[in-house]
Amino acid sequence: MIYFVEDDRNIRELVVYTLQNTGFKALGFENGEKFFNSLQNTKPKLILLDIMLPGDDGLKILKRLRSDTATKKIPVIMVTAKGSEYDKVMGLDSGADDYITKPFGMMELISRIKALLRRTGNMADETDEYSYNSVVVNTRKHSITVNGQVIDLTLKEFELLTLLMKNIGAVLTRDMLLENIWGYDFDGETRTVDVHIRTLRQKLGNKGNIIQTVRGVGYRIGGQHK
Repeated sequence: MIYFVEDDRNIRELVVYTLQNTGFKALGFENGEKFFNSLQNTKPKLILLDIMLPGDDGLKILKRLRSDTATKKIPVIMVTAKGSEYDKVMGLDSGADDYITKPFGMMELISRIKALLRRTGNMADETDEYSYNSVVVNTRKHSITVNGQVIDLTLKEFELLTLLMKNIGAVLTRDMLLENIWGYDFDGETRTVDVHIRTLRQKLGNKGNIIQTVRGVGYRIGGQHK
C-alpha cells in the first residue's frame, strides 16, 4: 500500500491511477488530517508527500511521522513543485528518503518508488488477483467470480469491490471511496457510495455480507466475517 498526500486533485488522481495500474495498492489524500485518520487503520509501505499542503505542510507531517515509533521507519518521498537546493536539503534533513520535483514523469516516479522499496526491504509481491471467502477479483482479466461463477459488474462496481479487496481488514471511509473511484468530493453527498454498495451486495448474492458497514465511517471487507 502506498499513500499519496497531495492537495491538487488532478495530480493526486493521476498518480494514484498510475500506481494502481502498475501493480501497487494506493490511496490518495488531500490533506494531513485525512491522511493521519487512515494511518490509524492501515500503515502503508511507502508515503508520497507533497510539501505545499493546506493546514500542516509536508515538512510538519514528515516530522510528526518521524517522531512516532509506529511510523518513523516508513519510507517517504517528498513530492513538490519546489526545486531549490535549500528545499531539497530541508526535506532530506527532516527525514525524507528521497525527493522528486514537479513536473515529473510517471515512469520516473514508479522507478524511484521501486528503488526505495527495494532499498528499505519493503518491496511486497504485488498480485493481479485478490480473494476473500470464495470471492475472487482478477484485475488483469477484469473479472469477478463468486463460488467459481463469473458475475457481471459495472465499471464503478468493479472498481469499488477491487479497492475494498485490495485493502482487506481496513476501513475505507465514504469520502475515500468517492475520491479514489469517482475522483471528486461530494460535499457530504455520500449516497452514491451507499447505492453502489447495495447493488454490489445484491450481485454478490450469498457472499454480499463480506462487505461490512462500519457505522458512521464507511465500509470494509474482512474482520469479523470469515
